[in-house]
Amino acid sequence: MSGKTKVQLFCALFCCIGISPLAAQKVASDTITGKVHRIEKVIVTARRSPHKVTSAVPVQTLSQQDISRLGIQNMADAVRRFAGASVKDYGGIGGLKTVSIRNIGAAHTAVSYDGVAVSNCQAGQIDIGRFSLDNVSMLSLAIGQSEDLLQSARLYASAGVLGIETEKPYFDEGRNAAFQARVRGGSFGMVSPSLRWWQKMGSRTRLAVDAGYMRADGNYPFTLVNGKYVTEERRNNSDIYSWQGEATLYHTFEDGGELDVKGYYFYSRRGLPGAVTLYNPLSDETLWDENTFLQARYRKHFSPQWSLQAQAKYNHGWNKYQDEGKEYTDGYYRENHRQDEYYLSTTVLYRPLEALTLSLAQDGVMNKLRNSLPECPFPTRYTSITALNARYKQEWLTVTASLLYTATSEHTEKGTAPDNFHRFAPSLSVSMQPWQTESLYFRLMYKSTFRLPTFNDLYYYRMGSRNLRPEKADEWNAGITWSKSGGTVFDYFSVTLDGYYNDVTDKIVAFPTTYAWKMANYGKVHAAGVDATLAATVPLTEKIRLTLSGSYMWQKAIDLTDSKNKNYKDQLPYTPLHSGNAAAVLEMPWVNVGYSAVGVGKRYYLSQNLPENEIAGYVEHTVSLSRELALGGSRLLLQAEIVNLTDEQYDVIKYYPMPGRSWRLTGTFKF
Repeated sequence: MSGKTKVQLFCALFCCIGISPLAAQKVASDTITGKVHRIEKVIVTARRSPHKVTSAVPVQTLSQQDISRLGIQNMADAVRRFAGASVKDYGGIGGLKTVSIRNIGAAHTAVSYDGVAVSNCQAGQIDIGRFSLDNVSMLSLAIGQSEDLLQSARLYASAGVLGIETEKPYFDEGRNAAFQARVRGGSFGMVSPSLRWWQKMGSRTRLAVDAGYMRADGNYPFTLVNGKYVTEERRNNSDIYSWQGEATLYHTFEDGGELDVKGYYFYSRRGLPGAVTLYNPLSDETLWDENTFLQARYRKHFSPQWSLQAQAKYNHGWNKYQDEGKEYTDGYYRENHRQDEYYLSTTVLYRPLEALTLSLAQDGVMNKLRNSLPECPFPTRYTSITALNARYKQEWLTVTASLLYTATSEHTEKGTAPDNFHRFAPSLSVSMQPWQTESLYFRLMYKSTFRLPTFNDLYYYRMGSRNLRPEKADEWNAGITWSKSGGTVFDYFSVTLDGYYNDVTDKIVAFPTTYAWKMANYGKVHAAGVDATLAATVPLTEKIRLTLSGSYMWQKAIDLTDSKNKNYKDQLPYTPLHSGNAAAVLEMPWVNVGYSAVGVGKRYYLSQNLPENEIAGYVEHTVSLSRELALGGSRLLLQAEIVNLTDEQYDVIKYYPMPGRSWRLTGTFKF
């Protein structure tokens, strides 16, 4: 069966199922009357999901339960299940993984960790592969403008936000501490133990500590095709060793204010497997990464009219790259990079009328870069971001508008610095509910964003250019959403359909010059597409429930840079016309069964859409089984997963083969 046929069949399967938050199961009424019934106390802990149906912008979520029951292995696998999100994956457990929203670019996508933005001033894009899913309670993707008016100005400045919320401590009655030990093992030498400690430190203070380690050989087998020759090879230099730990203190003041203080540390050493070209699968490249940050967030609702959020963060990033080979004088080549960021943010919310809410967010950022490359100018960038926001909400209409102002000042210890920069960027979103008795909404959105040149764009040895302009993007979205509860077949059913158009100008790309490649503003891209999600929860019996989920994306992203170029109006590299995913979870008293599939149509890895530049489409299937056992006052969760069940051989990035069939076993003990 061809890749095209597989994707077509997959899209047909998608049309039958949907994506959904879990709806509550109907409870049979008590027929015993005239008696007093005593039941055991039940503590339910949950986090309210963003309203993807009522929101004026496309919002999608995955809960901790969704992630576990579907057997999702890492952050990149989770994000792939969001409509409109494109993940670049360079293969294996340790491969770089970045996310782009609707083909605008990874540097336009913000990542929020417990409400505070994650940054990388050197490269401008976040490697989401370094974040663990073990302590994630909710994962969300908001395209365009998030509905939270108390968020920082930095998040307003992005084309979309990937939000990562970690689990907050909760305790059974009479307990002051809770512990969790987890051991995960799988194919290609993967072993990953982790520990969690929750401690109540008084009536208003809680502490959460999480630590984990992972190692993997990553040398998985793959099929190498060179013309008419087909050989079985094994991936080389794909090992990874990583440590991750974080501690978070949650405190609630007597006046209702909430303070969260988090310390985070991550370290990894990983081989970079490199591209597999011709008969050379070998690589001697190694990358060391270290990231430490300390962040604090304070929230206070002074009255129904006034609220405040304040954030502070220090972020330190360090990495070392090394390549070995006879072509180097000393037998190796090495680069060291260090970046530091100091960040402050304050947001004030005021509600002068019941229907009107205003907020003002002000961020201040200082970034520094130091590296071992020749002619490093040792830059320092000061950035001020201001966001003025307003929301008007009636029973049937919600209108949100924002105006963002960004100003930068850059200084270098060597050479000349780029000119100071300032720019305004507006956004507007509208949600309408014509009939109050129906959960039917129409939504419209426009947002203007831009991204500043990164330190690599400006200063990287021989490639950087200090004359770069910001890369600009305009987002347009029109959608319809509908949901219904309590049907004869479905407990819950919903559908969302969004059409969008993006216009990106002054794209920052590496452009060939007479003697070397140079960063330049060269590019104009138009992207039009459709995102669709469906949702359904089906109660099969009183104790058995089936949850179906799925999303589909059609996207046409073309290059309009130069009408004389051969790739004029061709689809952009690595942009499939069709993609989507489908999932089903069968919840039963004795075992939960999960199934998911991710499908991507054909793409091109070079600018010209020629047959020789084509990458075949694929569908990857995952099956999981899980069972939770009660052991006195403790609980044991056992889970098994098979990933890429059909052993599909495919590439996300050309010449970077992805793993075939693999397995994973997980044991989680909570006490």
